[in-house]
Amino acid sequence: MGSPSVPVTVSTNRHKVEVEEFSDAVLSCLFHTEKDQNPRIEWKKKAKEVSFVYFNERFRGPFEGRATIDGATVTLHKVTQEDAGEYRCEISASQDAVSLGETNVTLNVLVPPQTPSCEVPASAVTGSVVQLRCRDQQSVPPATYSWFKDNKPISPPRHANATYLINSHTGILEFKAVAKEDSGRYSCLASNGVGSPKMCVGKHMAIEDVNITVIVGAVVVVFLILVVCGCGGMLLHRNGLLTQGPRGRSFWISQCHGAAHISSQTLHRTEDTSNVNYIPPPQEHQDFKHTQSFML
Repeated sequence: MGSPSVPVTVSTNRHKVEVEEFSDAVLSCLFHTEKDQNPRIEWKKKAKEVSFVYFNERFRGPFEGRATIDGATVTLHKVTQEDAGEYRCEISASQDAVSLGETNVTLNVLVPPQTPSCEVPASAVTGSVVQLRCRDQQSVPPATYSWFKDNKPISPPRHANATYLINSHTGILEFKAVAKEDSGRYSCLASNGVGSPKMCVGKHMAIEDVNITVIVGAVVVVFLILVVCGCGGMLLHRNGLLTQGPRGRSFWISQCHGAAHISSQTLHRTEDTSNVNYIPPPQEHQDFKHTQSFML
């Protein structure tokens, strides 16, 4: 009776490999065969489509010239974000009863923080809501953020009534209602535990009071314009310079567009009595009415 067949066994020392960008990544693949001493070794990368990394004793595509193999273990040199993903090592032993085995290795390429972009408004009005934004889109894993005012760290708020909020994951510093004392130079620090943290160049934000004088002045100017247009409309009406529309409709003062809209029904315009032949009716004696008493 023959001994039971032993399948090809394939394993790895590390199923998850994390290395910094531009360093080397070792993807280990260990195997044991029953009889076949020269099995076929293949490496593939799984993405939207499966592509060959190592096939027919050669590296393929972007890995050609920048990868080496020892046994079935592959070393990728100077990896980038393009190399991150899931890899599969396949061992085919045609002489064994169970001829195929495989193992998977996931490669994460870590990227240290880049100098974040900081959005800080140059000025704001007291009492308004203001957001300062900080973002680094390159770091892996995603960076966390902290804010500084005049080179001093801004502590996260400790109570619900705080006048500001800090989201360390989105990089947003929000003031619920800015005050004069919030004026200063703001900068942001991005860090993710890989490499050195990076800070953006500080930007100054000035908080200004609402200028009541300017607002009142603007209101007065608008009021005066309306008054002038209204008075001008009345004067033009007296001089007969208005453009009259059909009877009972509205007409506009062309000299003050949009400022005075006068209705002919409102003005109760009467028929034209400028005819030279017009003769007032005679006054009868019975029309006389005593309007005032005289004392002798």
